Order: sequence, then structure tokens, then C-alpha cells
Amino acid sequence: MEERRKKIEKWRYIWPMWITLLLHLIAILLFTTGFLLTRTELPYYSHCSDVSQSPCFPSSPNNDSGWIKPSVNRLVIIVMLSESKPWMDKLQVLKNMSSSQPPSAEIFKVIADPPTTSLQRLKGLTTGGLPTFVDVGNSFGAPAIVEDNFINQLFQNGKKVVMMGDDTWTQLFPHHFERSYPYPSFNVKDLHTVDNGCIEHLFPSLYEEDWDVLIAHFLGVDHAGHLFGVDSTPMIEKVVHYNNHLESGPGGLHENTLLVVMGDHGQTLNGDHGGGSAEEVETAMFAMSFKEPLSSVPPEFDSYSCQIDLNGKNVCISSMQQLDFAVTMSALLGIPFPYGSIGRINPELYALGAGSWKSGASQKQPESDIWMKSYANALCINTWQVKRYIDAYSASSAVGFSHDDLSQMASVYAEAENHCGKIDAYFKFLTTVAELARSKWTEFDLNMMGTGIGIMLMSLTFQVFAILRATKQHGVNSSSSSGNSLITTSSTFTLFLLGIRSCSLLSNSYILEEGKVANFLLSTSGIVALRQSVIKEKLLTESTGFLLLSTLCRFAIEVGLSKQAATSAFMKDYSSWIASIASDLPVWDYTAKFIPMLVLILLAFWLYKATNRSFFDWPWKYVILGTILSYMLIVVHWITGSGGFGVALMPESIGRNYIPRIVYAITLGQLLLLVCGQLFKRNCLDCKTNLVAKTTAMLSAWSSTVILLSGKQGPIIAVASIVGGYCIMRLDNIEGSKDKPGKSFSIMQWSLFATCAFDGLRYGAAFIGFEEFMLVCQAILLAIDTYGFSIILPVFGLPFLVVTKYQDNLGKHFLFTQLSQMYTIYGLITAVITTFTILCVTIQRRHLMVWGLFAPKFVFDVVELILIDVLICLASIYYFDQGNNDDPELKSSDC
Repeated sequence: MEERRKKIEKWRYIWPMWITLLLHLIAILLFTTGFLLTRTELPYYSHCSDVSQSPCFPSSPNNDSGWIKPSVNRLVIIVMLSESKPWMDKLQVLKNMSSSQPPSAEIFKVIADPPTTSLQRLKGLTTGGLPTFVDVGNSFGAPAIVEDNFINQLFQNGKKVVMMGDDTWTQLFPHHFERSYPYPSFNVKDLHTVDNGCIEHLFPSLYEEDWDVLIAHFLGVDHAGHLFGVDSTPMIEKVVHYNNHLESGPGGLHENTLLVVMGDHGQTLNGDHGGGSAEEVETAMFAMSFKEPLSSVPPEFDSYSCQIDLNGKNVCISSMQQLDFAVTMSALLGIPFPYGSIGRINPELYALGAGSWKSGASQKQPESDIWMKSYANALCINTWQVKRYIDAYSASSAVGFSHDDLSQMASVYAEAENHCGKIDAYFKFLTTVAELARSKWTEFDLNMMGTGIGIMLMSLTFQVFAILRATKQHGVNSSSSSGNSLITTSSTFTLFLLGIRSCSLLSNSYILEEGKVANFLLSTSGIVALRQSVIKEKLLTESTGFLLLSTLCRFAIEVGLSKQAATSAFMKDYSSWIASIASDLPVWDYTAKFIPMLVLILLAFWLYKATNRSFFDWPWKYVILGTILSYMLIVVHWITGSGGFGVALMPESIGRNYIPRIVYAITLGQLLLLVCGQLFKRNCLDCKTNLVAKTTAMLSAWSSTVILLSGKQGPIIAVASIVGGYCIMRLDNIEGSKDKPGKSFSIMQWSLFATCAFDGLRYGAAFIGFEEFMLVCQAILLAIDTYGFSIILPVFGLPFLVVTKYQDNLGKHFLFTQLSQMYTIYGLITAVITTFTILCVTIQRRHLMVWGLFAPKFVFDVVELILIDVLICLASIYYFDQGNNDDPELKSSDC
């Protein structure tokens, strides 16, 4: 009976947090169901006989192999490039061929459509359609493509395809290859296995005659970019490695073969991709014909821009949409176009195959006229095929295109039919369809989205109600009118900061610079705190230190701690003096290696000193001792990974793999120990001491794994977090009176400081301690690294803001009410920001950047909100311990 009464009393503090989690789950589920819908994939396929239904001229009376007379017999596709800028200086063999053998060899800048994850780009390359963001969820388990595509058309028309490299191809096309040599694609730490496998099979296969299309997908540059950045030494080494192999290739290609060397997406400076920034959507393609092509493309179709490189060679680059790849390759090989393709046959690329059929035509016609006639016929079929697909899609889809859109496309298509053979009319129709598809491809369920937004707004109202209820419950009134004034000012300024931060999410530019926006607001709050310190003439050291720390956070955001410093925008702008410091002081190399170890040893010493306090008994003392052991193991792990003395100390394989696993096991054991202590330990400490001990132990248990996954920057971030948290706790004394703290301002600072700790996805962290790819394991490690310093530790460390204001005469009811209120405010801040993100996505759902920017931001914020809600609920179970003192109003010391 007594135990039940304690549980009921505990529930009165924590039930609003659980209700909030439930409301958020329902709201996000409904909104996501209405928003992240895939386009309708039609179960239709193109056939050779379909071309008879088109109004176009047949390419040949006896051509029954496809829709257009083939221009090339064999096709070699090598996927290896990641971005259009760095490789140009390193892949000299391709640049030399493009400058010395025009027009047989050409370079293209290819523009992909976001999202730019590998799966979506391979779907876009082969189907000629526009994948939507929801397909990103399939990137770690790609299902077979069921809609018509380039590879399927090759298979259905008797073309033999050989594939080697990235195993995503065999997942997407499980039964389409004559031979395949797949290698695992998601171990980003492995820079060589996939590439070595491609090299092993590529050049011998070139001598074989049992294929029509050969695909080799290298992954070294993609993985090097994820781990080290696009301008890093490993990236350059991989590209030079490719250049050497391309130069030493054995040849043996068929005479009428087209070689395509390309990338499927670009990368940011940090090596990430998936969004819609210019660095992510722009990649490069090199195409070369081994038979004399058209001497020159008619000027109206020539989009080349030429410039002289550093070696004095004239390098010309054209541009094309990645959407056009599937239909262009189909036209060159003479197979039917994929049914759902909305791309356009690229004129420059199509011209590379002109040499195979121009010799059979009447020599009385200029070659440009022959090419124009053939290209116009190909575009006519291309236009008819796209119109056929649009009509079928609109008839089959629940929503499809609007009546006005269909009328516009029908009008443009009628104009193209009336001007049969006029290429400009075909271009206009195909461009119109592509633009409409990009803006209106997804079928949004506005009712579901509206319901989700409505429930989200209800949850915000409920959280505000819970905060006001907690304020009323603790029943302590301030006797100082000036104190009330300070509280009102603090709350107003908190709302001001929250409003600016939330409204900034309505702009795509501010979303891209979210880290800088958060840091600016953090610095602004620091200036306000400094002003209060000067007025009150106290805590000047803390306010000055916090402002300095926020400035250092901005520097860290610019430099980019998560990647090599050379990849950051700051280092590119100010590389001269940084380089001079590095060259004049080689000690920097040693400093970068040993300072993190010394800082970690200092953290271990602080924890050891904490265990000397009498209240750190079982299980908290053993948890902290486990953390100290983990810190020492991390130091050994870093030493063995640096070579030299480390190799003599311990075999590198043990230090690289087994020590991290031991650290993970210790962390899991620590958390289980805290759970056991929660269930079986009888607390005899006062409320404040009990809360301090439990908070310290929880942060200690998580810290070792978070620091390990963060790399050598981990200890620095940990110390910065400790200093920043200490300053916020101390500065909270300025904002209100002792018995009624102005907590909202401090919680806002806490939230902003946590946001500044996020430094992007670091895929390499998922493989610390593991060589092979295991989805669940790698997903957990990546999540802990991503959210460790920005969510996990801040949420579990929030009780420190309460204990600094607690007084024994107020009783534990006041303590737990304040803690409940503080967690609700922290959750409310995140919920408001996520709500604005949802509103932004709703408003911008027809924006061209919806899948490139707004949808990724929506997914990230939603995951962050749910994770914070879940952690708050878990923290409420852990921290709201009633202990032995059943009277919430007692001033006494025993809980």
C-alpha cells in the first residue's frame, strides 16, 4: 500500500511528460503519413512494338530491336567520381583526353536531383524519374526496383550486363546481370575492398566478348570523403590511384564502344551528401567514343564553356541533368526508353555515337543535317514517350497533376506535334514536364498534414498548461518586486530568443546556417548575462568566461572539428597564416595528439576526487570508477592507433577493435547498475545530495562512449560542456531571487549551447571498434555520436540547474516540481522549433528545395524531438525518486 502511494505521488510530477510524448508521436505520425508519400510507381513497361503507336518517323523499316537505330554496340560505365572540382586536377588522364581528342572525348557537369543518397541517385540514373525523400529510408536495405528502368530494358532486349563493385546494384537489380561481382558498400572505414575488387575484374572483363554493357562502381572516394573530407590526403590518394589505373588500362575495347566515367552524386566539404546544396548535386561525367563522332554539334545545341587550365590546355565542360542519363543511354544503344522516364536525350552525348551510322547515309547530305534528322526523330519518340507516361500517371494516381498542369502540357505537346521535326518544340515540352514534375511530384495529403499540425499545436498548449500548473503548485511567492521584474524580463527575452530561432527556420538560407544562428543567439544571451553581472557587480568571471566560450564555439563551427581542418571554409579563407604556423611549429602535430589524452586524464582525476565524497556509495561510486577505467582504455586506444610506441605497447588490432568494445560493454554495465540501484537501493540522503549523485553517475556512465565516438575532439568538447554548464548554473543566480529562479532564460541558454555542440554526421564513428558492417550496431553508435553532446548529456545533466537553487527549507516537493517544470520548458523549446519546421515544410512543400533541404531538416528535427521526449521520460523515472521521506513539505534532510 505504501509503495503504491509513492508511485502515485511520483506520477503527479511526471505524467505531463509522458502525455507530451504521446501527443508528439501521434502528431508526427499523422503529418509524416500525409507528407512523406512516394510517387505512384506504375507497373507498365516499354516494349519494342510500342513505337508504332507514336506519330514519329520510324528510324528504320527493319529495326525490330528497339525504338531508335543503335549508335553504339557496347557501353562501359565506371562510377567513381564524387565531385566536379577536386578530381579535375588529379585525373589527368581524362582531362588530357578531353583536351586532345575533341569531339571524341567530352567532360560534362551533371546536375542531380536531391535527395543525393546513393540509392536515390542509382534509381534516378536508371529510371529517368525523380525519387522522393521517403526512399532514403531504404538506403540501408535497398529493395529491388519494380518500375521500368534502363537495366531492365537491357535485360528484356537481350543485352548482357556485367557488374562489379557497390552491391547496391545487385539489390536493386537482383536478376538482371550476366555476371556480377558485388562488394559490401556501407563500411565507410574500408577505402579499398570495393575498389580492389573492381580493378581485379574490370580490365580482364574488357577482353571478354560476353557483355554489351559493363558497369564498375568504385566507392573509395565516397568513403574517403565521408571519413576525411573531399580535400583530404586519403581522397587525393584515391583519385591519383584511379588515374594511374586508367592510364595503364589494357584496352581491348570493341571499336564501337562508348566509355562513361561518372559520379552518382557530389559531396560537401565535410564529405557528406544527401541534401540539395550545389556541392551535393553537382558531379562530373567523362564520355569518350572509340569511333569518330560528329565533328561538331550544331551551335544551338552546344552548351560547352571552355577555359585554359594551369597547364595551358583548353578544357571544355558542358552541363546536363542526371535525369537525362537513362533515356540518352537507351537511345545510344537502341533499346526502348524506360516507361517512367521524364528525361531528355542530351544532344552532346548523343552526338558521340553519330559516327556509327552517318557513314551509311547518303553522302550528298552534310553530316550535321544527317545528325539533326536523326536527333529530331529521337526527340519525337522521346516526347511521345513522356506524354504517354504523364497521361498514364494522371489516370492511375489518386491525385497526379492538376487540371491546369495537364492542360499546359497538352498545349505544349500539341505545339510540338504541329511542328513535327522542330527540335525547339520538343525541348519546350520536355523542359515543361520536368519542371512541373520537380515542383509537384509528391502527392500530399493535406488533411493528414493539417491534423498532425493541429495535434502538435495542442501539445504546445498542453506543455504551457503543465508549466503554469507546476508554477502554481510549488506555491512560493517572491517578496521582492524587483525579483518579479527580473523574472518577467528574463521570460520575455527567452521568448524573444525562441521566436528568432524558430522564425529563422522559415528561410532556407538560415536552415543551412542553423549552427551560426544558434551561436549568435547564444552569444547574445551571453552579452545580456554580462550586462546583468555588471549591474549587480557579481559573477563577472562567469559571465565573461561564458561569452568567451560562445565565441570559441563559433570558431569551432567555422573550422569544423569533425573533419580535417583543411576542409573547413575558415581554413580555406585563412590558410596562409595557419599554414605558416603549422610549418614553423611542428609541435602542433604532437599537441593535437597528446592534449586530448591529457584532458581525458584530467577528467578522470576530477571524477576520482568526486568519489572521495561520502555520499558517493553503491552504485554510484562503482559507476564512476568504471568511467575512469574507460577513460584510461580510450587513451590506450588512441596511443595504439598512432603507431610507433603504441604498436609496441599492444597489437594495433586489439587497440583498434577490442578496446572500444570493452568501453561499450562497461557503459552498458554501468547503465544496468544504475537501473539496479534505482530498483533496490534504499536512499537515506537528502534530496539535493541524492539528485547530485544520481546526475553525476548518469553523465559519467554515458560520457566514455560519447567521448570515444567523438574522437580526439571528445575530451575538449566535454570540458567545454562542463565549463559552459557551470557558467549557466552560476549565472542563473542573477536572473531571479533565491526562492523563485528565473529558470527559462537559463534553460534557453542550455538548449542553445547543446545545439552548438552538434557538428554533423560523422559516419566513421559508426565503425569504431568494428571492421564489418552490422546495421543495428552501426546505427546505435552513429546515433550516440550524433546526439551525445547535443541531446543525451544535456538532457540528463539538466537537474544541475535545479540543485544550485534548492534550499532545505523548501522541501523536496519544491525540488521535484521545479525539476518537472524545467524538463517541460526544455521540451517545449524543442517542440516549438520542430513545429516551425513542420509549418515551414507545409508552406514550402512545392518549393524546388523541398527534398533537398526542407525534408531532411524536418526528419532531423522530428527525430531530435522524439529522442528528447523519450530521454526526458526516462530521466523522470530515474530522477524523481521519492525515497523514505513521504511528506513533500517537510524541511527535513532524509529523503
